[in-house]
Amino acid sequence: MLFEDNIAHAADLIINATRVVALTGAGISTPSGIPDFRSPGSGLWEKADPFVVASLEGFLRNPNAFYDWIKPLIQITRSAQPNAAHIALAELEARGKLRAVITQNIDNLHQRAGSRRVLEVHGNARTATCVQCYTQADGDAMLEKFLVDEKIPVCEVCGGTMKPNVILFGEMLPARVMEQVEAETKLCDVMIVAGSSLEVAPVCDLPRAAKKCGGQIIIVNHSPTYADKHAAVVIHQDVAMVLPKIVERINRVQKRIG
Repeated sequence: MLFEDNIAHAADLIINATRVVALTGAGISTPSGIPDFRSPGSGLWEKADPFVVASLEGFLRNPNAFYDWIKPLIQITRSAQPNAAHIALAELEARGKLRAVITQNIDNLHQRAGSRRVLEVHGNARTATCVQCYTQADGDAMLEKFLVDEKIPVCEVCGGTMKPNVILFGEMLPARVMEQVEAETKLCDVMIVAGSSLEVAPVCDLPRAAKKCGGQIIIVNHSPTYADKHAAVVIHQDVAMVLPKIVERINRVQKRIG
């Protein structure tokens, strides 16, 4: 199918849908300058073992390795701006077409673009928790201080190590968020997969679950995914170019039909 035909088909599916959700991965933020995890030559796992620097066991054993690894990512994320793909999804939500964004990302760019209902399956760094006494703290302020003094954040109550509330390997996903994710997946009639390689469980199973419940799948991702064969529309191009074009098409069609 030609590119413009794919754009038109995706737009028509969204226009005729009553419950649309988006599932986003690292690829939606690479146009904003935030590296993904697996791309050859630039992925975050190219020079680091995730089970050493980004697992709960590794964090408890050696938090220095985690903070050394995440420091440049924090700096990049703080200077990054939402791109056209984030803004397109926020516009779809504002127009009443998008029920929720389910995201694997922890960069807060969906919220900064204007999305209001963002289900963060891998947590976020806006808050932090002491690994000893479980005291909660402002994660943004904690990381801002860390960037200045480069000292591992410690709990003001007990002196234990503070951990941003991002989900590390070996941790359970947030139960309340996952309940909402499962409900939206079962009820959606269209799921837009944007910038996800669909390689990390259990999130990778969501398109399959949506399809099983009667939902149509739109995939926008640079590289092929296992779910391409199940999708109604597959576009292997830049999400920051494709999603705005889909929204533009929706706007033109709806303007024409009044």
